[in-house]
Amino acid sequence: MTTTERPHASPRRHPLRTIEAHEFDAWATMVTTTYGQDWRDGALRNAAHTFEPERTLAAYDGPDIVGGVSVYGRTLTVPGAFVPVAGITLVAVLPTHRRRGILTSMMRRQLTDLHASQGEPIAALNAAEATIYGRYGYGVASHLAAVDADKRAMRLRPDTDLGSGSIRLLAPDAARPLFEKVYDQARRQTAGWVDRTEKYWNARLRDDVELFRDGATALRFAVHTEPDGTPTGYALYRSRGDTVRLVELAALTTTSYAALWNFVINLDAHSRLTYDAAVDEPLGHLLVDPRPTQATVVDNLWVRLVDVDRALTARRYATALDVVLDVEDDVCPWNAGRHRLSTDGVESVTCERVRGVRPDLRLSVAELGSVYLGGPTLASLAAAGRVEELSPGAVAAASVAFRGRREPFHVSGAAFPAF
Repeated sequence: MTTTERPHASPRRHPLRTIEAHEFDAWATMVTTTYGQDWRDGALRNAAHTFEPERTLAAYDGPDIVGGVSVYGRTLTVPGAFVPVAGITLVAVLPTHRRRGILTSMMRRQLTDLHASQGEPIAALNAAEATIYGRYGYGVASHLAAVDADKRAMRLRPDTDLGSGSIRLLAPDAARPLFEKVYDQARRQTAGWVDRTEKYWNARLRDDVELFRDGATALRFAVHTEPDGTPTGYALYRSRGDTVRLVELAALTTTSYAALWNFVINLDAHSRLTYDAAVDEPLGHLLVDPRPTQATVVDNLWVRLVDVDRALTARRYATALDVVLDVEDDVCPWNAGRHRLSTDGVESVTCERVRGVRPDLRLSVAELGSVYLGGPTLASLAAAGRVEELSPGAVAAASVAFRGRREPFHVSGAAFPAF
């Protein structure tokens, strides 16, 4: 959303409370109006089925809803673990009520409620505008590569192993249980993926209104199976003109990954391909010439540590580490201060408040959010002046420990947390 906020809003003038189920239409109208859409034209296509009214906070001007923010409870894959995450979405303030501090009031209240209830230890969102959420302690934790490729120039290396499996195009009802099985295994392997329960699968695959398709075809469902019938990958795509829009690709083996890409590359009557890929997508290593897959790298997930100690003990680390962090947090004062993080680099992790101990690193909670998924490094942030090293070698040691196996990536792109 677009907004410039004053520091504080009057709770008496614009009180906050969770909405009631019967207020859904009024809330949805406020959100779609803020984003320049019409509620009854199909905007917020899935919210009626996925949103949780008891976790949707609204600001009121008299009886009217003038702002709101929602939480979708998901489970996020992080380095070495799976952590409950508050997926923040549908953040909106009516244009008639900007510059009154409503957004700040809602964001502070939401984080305070999560802390007080001992809810999810982290929050995450996809930012419609990058200038808004840093002030609330969110940091860019993952990126995606928006690929627009000349498919005609894409060819797999001749030594690529495609395995002995096969690919079939299936009807949605036949494909869905196979997709679900593959996805649930794949999402456990990469930081940034989330669980996908039935209502989120319904949202991901909903395809019954032209607005969803934006002039393209209906979704196509390609499933890769091994000779024994075990599903090991899928590609979800649609076409518009001469362009293949690859919506989602998941693979459990290197051969199913290569075979699915071979299938997509060789789809007839299409010269171009668009796809939101991981920054370290393996595809380029399979191609004779990787240059046709030019990409624009953009921010994806922004992460906010609701409770520093609970969040840092919820994930695992690449190496042993014993470091004292001096954390700055103006929005959530319970996080401000020194925290000692200790891990053996395997399973044991502790993080506790300390006093009278010299810190090794000084940083804000936003920087901890940036490194939480194992992507951006503390070394890079320190080079930008956003992390202060107080003990020699602390930045290097912590950078290695926080780093993940691969770049974090959210497979649904900008749709988080709706899918």
